[in-house]
Amino acid sequence: MDRSEMNDDRTDEGRTDESAVAQRESLPESGSLYALPPASSPQPRPIPPAEDPAVRTTSSMAWLVGLLAFILLTTHLVPSIVERVRYAWIRGRQRAEYESAGDALQRVRFDDFSRAFQLVSQRVGPSVVHISCDSKTPIVGPGIQLRPMPFRQADQGSGVIVDAAGFIVTNYHVVAHASKIEVRLSDGRAVPGELIGQDPPTDLAVIKVDATGLIAAEWGDSDELRVGSPVWAVGSPFGLENSITFGILSAKHRAGKIGNYYQDFLQTDAAVNPGNSGGPLVDVRGKVVGINTAIVGDAYQGVSFAVPSRVAQRIYREILERGSVTRGWLGVIPADVTAKQAREAGMDQPEGARVVEVVSEYRGAVSPAYRAGLRNGDIIVRWGEHPVKTSSDLFHVVAATRPGTQVDVTLWRSGRKLTLPVLVEARQD
Repeated sequence: MDRSEMNDDRTDEGRTDESAVAQRESLPESGSLYALPPASSPQPRPIPPAEDPAVRTTSSMAWLVGLLAFILLTTHLVPSIVERVRYAWIRGRQRAEYESAGDALQRVRFDDFSRAFQLVSQRVGPSVVHISCDSKTPIVGPGIQLRPMPFRQADQGSGVIVDAAGFIVTNYHVVAHASKIEVRLSDGRAVPGELIGQDPPTDLAVIKVDATGLIAAEWGDSDELRVGSPVWAVGSPFGLENSITFGILSAKHRAGKIGNYYQDFLQTDAAVNPGNSGGPLVDVRGKVVGINTAIVGDAYQGVSFAVPSRVAQRIYREILERGSVTRGWLGVIPADVTAKQAREAGMDQPEGARVVEVVSEYRGAVSPAYRAGLRNGDIIVRWGEHPVKTSSDLFHVVAATRPGTQVDVTLWRSGRKLTLPVLVEARQD
């Protein structure tokens, strides 16, 4: 064996010895080859974050704070957002209307608009008359004082021809105390007038003239007239004949607020002054929708009243047929219904006419209401086919009922809805 092979063997042995030493050093110190390592002390088990009380408390607080923040944001922001959306919608609608109106106004011919005013005047003008009355007593109307004009010793007013045969409708207070009536026609003729009949509760009267070539105005329907509609008042304010003023219908059904419950006034802002009384209130077609009757105070202040054509036509026909007006009589004192009274009666909303008192007898006659069994506290909601919304409605429908007519009256009593037949009698004024 040569020297190199011996060196290699020693090298292998050296490596073997070194490995053995390293292996011995890695064994446990107990000296046993199979001894277990010494037991280590137990370590605490880590707690999951979800089970940590501190974490749970912090998480709950965070959730509560978040909920409160959400509630606060919802309370303050949502109404603001809704309000902004609503305002945006309104502004959008206004913008659309603004632009549409601008486009439409570019196409409007104001000459035609002015012409429409002129046509209304031409349509009704020939039918309007001036009435002068010799009277010993100053004439006082509801809310209006007609004083003699400085240039003539006579009371005066207006009227409108409603029949070419010469029948004219005017106000009762224009002719009430007249010893002599003179009617000046639109063509300038002055003719005597005869009082045919009158009705003080509605302040209406009918006179007649014997004249040829008369032009009668057409009746319009005041029930179809809407608040805001244009209207014209024609008459002789302060003796200035054939004057016409323009306005709008301000309100309807002003019964009881001015005058009495039988008048049921239309309210307008058309200028009406002493002398306009009895003249017509006309619509855009030149049809009579009212008879100008009253103002507040001694001169026009922006508020005028007219008897609706619905009432004026009925009174006119009755005067022609009978010479006077007969009204139905029920025999109760009514009042409007309050919300509390409606709830107590079992009604959904306050409407109708509440019977404050049933009149048992008047001028020796037993009232129809007492005969029919109506009681104090009853709330009348329907008179035959006519709904009753207010106490003034009851006045009108009862008054318009012909005496001797039986009417089914619907009412609420102690939470129950009843229907009682009532035989209407004539009112004794």
